[in-house]
Amino acid sequence: MPTPIAIDFGTSNSAVGTIKDGKPHLIQIEGNNATIPSAIFFDTEDNVTRFGNEAVSYYIEGCEGRLLRSLKSILGSSLIDDATLVDNRNIKFRDIIAIFVKYLKNEAEKVTGQRAQDVVLGRPVRFVDHDDKADIFAQDSLELIAKQVGFKNVEFQYEPIAAALDYEQSVQKEELALIVDIGGGTSDFSIVRVSPDRREKNDRKEDILANTGVHVGGTDFDRVLSLEQVMPLLGHKSRIQAMYDDETLLEMPSSLYHKLATWHEIVFLYNYKTLQSAKELLYRSENPELIKRLVKVLDKQEGHRLASDIEKAKIHLSDDSQASFFLDYAEQGLKAHVFRDKFEEDLKRETRKIVLHIKECVKQAGVSFGDITTLFMTGGSSSIPLVANACKNTVPNALLVKGDKFGSVTAGLALDSRKKFGNEKRRNLV
Repeated sequence: MPTPIAIDFGTSNSAVGTIKDGKPHLIQIEGNNATIPSAIFFDTEDNVTRFGNEAVSYYIEGCEGRLLRSLKSILGSSLIDDATLVDNRNIKFRDIIAIFVKYLKNEAEKVTGQRAQDVVLGRPVRFVDHDDKADIFAQDSLELIAKQVGFKNVEFQYEPIAAALDYEQSVQKEELALIVDIGGGTSDFSIVRVSPDRREKNDRKEDILANTGVHVGGTDFDRVLSLEQVMPLLGHKSRIQAMYDDETLLEMPSSLYHKLATWHEIVFLYNYKTLQSAKELLYRSENPELIKRLVKVLDKQEGHRLASDIEKAKIHLSDDSQASFFLDYAEQGLKAHVFRDKFEEDLKRETRKIVLHIKECVKQAGVSFGDITTLFMTGGSSSIPLVANACKNTVPNALLVKGDKFGSVTAGLALDSRKKFGNEKRRNLV
């Protein structure tokens, strides 16, 4: 009988889970890894498609091709039906996401030895902020993609609820838990009653008191670090002469840098028009040596390498006061230095958004901050000290529990798949 699976298709990382011996089990998708970067590389040298860490490695090693990351960010936008050029072929982003999801499905089937036709997909509370129509469109698009790659029955679960289901497996008494899932693209919050007795219930609607979410996550933190501390090395905020007035100085156009600092928009810079525009700006620049670095990054299509280095530096700042990395692909010997105190200062706007949505979640639940007994935090970006402390300070009396940053949601989705696709329910679906 086909085995139901769970997929956490994340902005930065993805994972697949199932139930094994009655317990949630994360499937090793890539080698011994249960999580895989949400990355796809169209290798035009060997004419193959590579995924995850292999995709990133081949790109960084200089293999010819096209790397794409953070594809989840495209869901809910008009970009979903746009196309990008890959080896002289236009491929829609919708189809690129399908290729990645199909890979996850195939790898799960190899490991389990069974067909996967039933799937529970994780989803953020909000794919798109303040736009219900776009939010519905995002889920519908992902459902169509899942069915396109061979899933027959598709269900969804909010990612923070999945995290709550995972946490509930370890509780010894009833708790009122605030679940905080700070991922690559979104931050999601739920207030849930959990207990040993409640975890056996099929219908948990009465236990889920509130859900909120905001489109702020790890890729936004990457962008802030990039724009404020790294992009100035490539001319961001430097000055150029006005087009028809040599005596007037203007700031360099910021759109180039914002795209270069945004994972899913980098691919749109790899074209002749953008490169020529950067070269024209070079001749009008007050600091041409800075713009030369920008031109080189664009010309050699090193944007994803730059974003990857910035992401690694951000991770180091969770433990260290500063981090450094070489930018030889922009200029030989060039080194970037980034600092935690500056990063935290620049992150205040994003952190305020997270706190505001936690407060809104508590308000919607109709409870007080003092009623929250547990703060359960998961997601890759939950380890950023400033963000974690801001969440804890919102519910100061709650016990802080740190979940598996990359596995809690997937484990919870797997538990949910057992309830949604149990043997009796599956017979009704077939």
